[in-house]
Amino acid sequence: NHLLCRPTFLKMHFKCRNSEVPYLNSQVKRTPVPDDKAPWGIEWTSYAPVEYTDPDTIGKPWSDTNDLAHMRFNALDGKVNRKSHLGDYSFDVQGRPLNPIGRTGMSGKGILGRWGPNHAADPIVSRIKNGRLQFVAIKRKDTGEWAIPGGMVDPGERVSATLKREFAEEALGGKNVCWIGCNSTCTDGPSPIYSDAIFMIYRFRMLRGTLIQILTVVVNFHDYDTVMEDVTLEAGDDAQSVRWVFVDSNEPLYASHKLFIDLLKKFHNA
Repeated sequence: NHLLCRPTFLKMHFKCRNSEVPYLNSQVKRTPVPDDKAPWGIEWTSYAPVEYTDPDTIGKPWSDTNDLAHMRFNALDGKVNRKSHLGDYSFDVQGRPLNPIGRTGMSGKGILGRWGPNHAADPIVSRIKNGRLQFVAIKRKDTGEWAIPGGMVDPGERVSATLKREFAEEALGGKNVCWIGCNSTCTDGPSPIYSDAIFMIYRFRMLRGTLIQILTVVVNFHDYDTVMEDVTLEAGDDAQSVRWVFVDSNEPLYASHKLFIDLLKKFHNA
């Protein structure tokens, strides 16, 4: 079940239309899109979004080509999930998927690999420390902001596996860990370090461009039994550092992650 309502979608969609700052890792700025012109149902014949696909993504095995004829959209395309949590999406005149929420001032794939939905997973590992709620955060190298560890779901990969892999890679230095559903007889790593209580607190669509979408599933692993006290955090290659962050510390958070943490606070009455 989604804990997010339509007003928050629109709030996020406003952020992804920000034309004042360049798109990530580029000098490209979006075409300004006024609030009243964002919905696709509003006619705007002069709309001319900036076309941008990061050159570093071209030719990569995880990146779609511009040959869309053989791609199965709104469906499972081989091992690539091209379904959207928002339901079926429409297409532009070139047959490219449209952002279901509305215009963003940019077309192309940006830094992402897939046309249409790009599925991601973000684990929020939390605990109570000295009476205050904390979560594990990494400091990103590209923006210098604090963020929830997480990343893209590989083709054919279960979201539960992505959550385990991304947290291990980004916050535990790649160490193998015992994760969801493990108990004292776990044999695929060290002793269990997370509580068995798992909560799907949020399903969110971080919409980056007119023709692509990030659809991320955020899951909270709360350490009720203080087992994380004996776990050493270690930043992965993509992070400057990693540490526990208090939810009320007002650290600048990456992209829409503040909304994730606001939901975490509400969930734990913090």
